[in-house]
Amino acid sequence: MSVKINYLKNTVKNFSSNIVLFSNEKFSLKSLKKYLSNTEFLYIDDLLKSEDLKKNLLVFELSSKKKVVLISIKNNLKTSDVENLGAELFGRINYGKNSEYCVISDSIESKIDNFLGHFLHGLKLKSYEFKKYKSKKEERIILINVSGNKNKPSIKNQLKFKALEEGTFYARDLVSEPGNVLHPDEYAKRIASLRKDGLKINIYDQKKLKKLGMHALLGVGQGSIRGSYLVTIEWKGAKNNSKPVAFVGKGVCFDTGGYSLKPAKFMEDMTYDMAGSATVVGLMKSLALRKAKLNAVGVVGLVENMVSGNAQRPGDIVKSYSGKTIEILNTDAEGRLVLADALTFTERKFKPKFIVDLATLTGAIIVCLGSEYAGLFSNDDKLSKQIYDSGEEVEEKVWRMPLHKNYDKLMNSKNADVQNINYVGGAGSTTAAQFLQRFIINKTPWAHLDIAGMAFSKYGGALNSSGATGFGVRLLNHLVEENYE
Repeated sequence: MSVKINYLKNTVKNFSSNIVLFSNEKFSLKSLKKYLSNTEFLYIDDLLKSEDLKKNLLVFELSSKKKVVLISIKNNLKTSDVENLGAELFGRINYGKNSEYCVISDSIESKIDNFLGHFLHGLKLKSYEFKKYKSKKEERIILINVSGNKNKPSIKNQLKFKALEEGTFYARDLVSEPGNVLHPDEYAKRIASLRKDGLKINIYDQKKLKKLGMHALLGVGQGSIRGSYLVTIEWKGAKNNSKPVAFVGKGVCFDTGGYSLKPAKFMEDMTYDMAGSATVVGLMKSLALRKAKLNAVGVVGLVENMVSGNAQRPGDIVKSYSGKTIEILNTDAEGRLVLADALTFTERKFKPKFIVDLATLTGAIIVCLGSEYAGLFSNDDKLSKQIYDSGEEVEEKVWRMPLHKNYDKLMNSKNADVQNINYVGGAGSTTAAQFLQRFIINKTPWAHLDIAGMAFSKYGGALNSSGATGFGVRLLNHLVEENYE
């Protein structure tokens, strides 16, 4: 399914096809009379008497070739509510036979800035499907013609929304790919292809990583026939050499659990264990496409956690890039090992203003927060609040969880500097975050987002169908746009 939006140069006066009109919250037709014939007006006005006016959207079928969609602009709408309205319209269009609609921008009366832009943005986000491997594909295009002289988004805003959509869809595409296709070798190649968007890409292969001393990351991937990589993605959009903002993602392309083997049921879902890295890649693509006015860097660690004669064992001790030694008590607590080296590397090499990492890190966060919030852990109150506020604005919500020395000591090892799991039990997400914090050596403002419950949706959400969500792209784009550009 694809949606094409066409901004008409001339205002349509005679509507022979499907039209979308915006009314007040009571579905008043008075201001919309000029867009309807007298017969249509009287017919809809009569039907409204028996409709549930608390609904957001009403559809009136006037003939086999024409529908009128009335969308209620409720009082006290937020920007995210407007996007949800667009998604709701797509749901109604998607299930109908007609594929062409005319949206009358002049009918919009709202104080929300760029109302129509957000409305169409929500519609586009909801339209995403991943059917790459279907033998029979339904090639259907939904055409949205926008008519009117008022309320149209500027060219600049159109491009901004398009960039955000492309970045989000790219992240969803990556997460949706099966493990036999998107293994670390292929993933590194796909990131390299983003050079065409103006991004600077550096790929560190196993040889380079070994030379750097990234044995925590390499240890996770040593059981795979595929290579392991660290990839840096740089965008230089500031006019000066100011410090970048940094985003780090866990890219475990498939996770068997290693010798601490996962149960067979739902192991197929472990293709999604690279969703944190996909968010980082999608975000960097969006920043480049919209020519963001800041310096930013994305860093992703790409590995496969497999079982073989060469795989890492429980009880192994590795030396991380930071110099700290790690005792591997459970090979299924592998994502934090990848992030440990990636975090220290990012901090040392780029000296960023802040670091935000994203990972499908723990099942414990799903037990705690379900699929409504991502877990937020941070050493910095200002950064934490900025992330929280951005999440509320774009409806990619986070909930701050505790970090504390009493949790931290649970990660002390008898045989090394730190162990990779808490064997005492409980606080699985927090102790994982405490582990990561040990690898922020220079006390750079840092936040960790545990997105295990948010990266994939079995039933779909307001702005996505079932499958990969691209969670975090819009959140972090808003974070930098509102606070750092």
